[in-house]
Amino acid sequence: MSEEILYDREAISFLEELWGEGFLSPGGHEEVARVVEGIDLKDKQILDIGCGSGAIAVLMAKRFGAAKVTGIDVEAPVCTAAKERVRQANLEGKVEILEVTPGPMPFEDSTFDVVFSKDSIIHIPDKVTMAAEAYRVLKPGGHFAASDWLTNHDGEMSPEMAHYVKMEALEFQMASPSKYRAAMELAGFEDVELVNRNPWYAQVSAAELEELTGPNRADWEARHGAEFIEHQIEIWDAMQPVLKTGEHCPHHIRGRKPA
Repeated sequence: MSEEILYDREAISFLEELWGEGFLSPGGHEEVARVVEGIDLKDKQILDIGCGSGAIAVLMAKRFGAAKVTGIDVEAPVCTAAKERVRQANLEGKVEILEVTPGPMPFEDSTFDVVFSKDSIIHIPDKVTMAAEAYRVLKPGGHFAASDWLTNHDGEMSPEMAHYVKMEALEFQMASPSKYRAAMELAGFEDVELVNRNPWYAQVSAAELEELTGPNRADWEARHGAEFIEHQIEIWDAMQPVLKTGEHCPHHIRGRKPA
C-alpha cells in the first residue's frame, strides 16, 4: 500500500452521511449483526481489522457486550476519528484504537476470541498472509468473521470492472471466493463459509445512486461540493454494471480455529 491517505476527512464525512455515523462501508448495525450472527461476543476479546472511524468497535462493546475491542487501522485520520468516537461513548476502558503499519500484526499468538473485519481486507494484497495472521492471533476455538469486496473470478478483470476499480482509486486488491477459501483453509481454519451478498448490495447501491442523483443532489453538493459529488456519482455509476453481472460480489467470510 502507498502512503497516500485514502480516507481523508472529506471522504469520511461523505461516507458516514451515506452509510451511517462512524461507518465507512454499507449496511450499518444490521450488516455487522449478520456478519457475526451465531458467534457469541459477550465478554470476549475482539480484534477489528480496519476499524475505520470506530462505530463497529463501539457497537461491539455496547450492543454485543464484548469485554475488550481492539481496533486497528493504517491511516491516521480514521484512527483519530475512532478515538474521538470511543471517548464520546465513554468506552476508553473497553475499546482501544491503534494505528499500525501494514505487515504482521503487533499481537501475541492466541490473543483474541474473535477476529473481525468489515470491508477492509480488500486493501491487503496477500490474502494467504492475512489469513495466517488472523489464525495466529486467534485463541483455539476462536472465530474469524468478516465481510469484504470480492470479484467472482481470478485472472484479468473485465473492462467494466477495471474501470470501476480505477474510479474508486482505493488500491483495491480484489480476490475471488475460491482464493479466499484456499487462503483460509491453508491457514488451518475449519468450517470455512462464504456467503455471496451481491444481490443485497446490488439493490442498496442502486438506491444510493438514486439518492445522489435525485432531488437531494443539491443538498449533497451544498454539504460536500459539486465536484466531489459528481465524482462519487461517477464511481456509483461505474459500480452498477459489475454488480448486475455479479463480477463485483461482496461476501461474508467465516472460519473457526480448531479448539
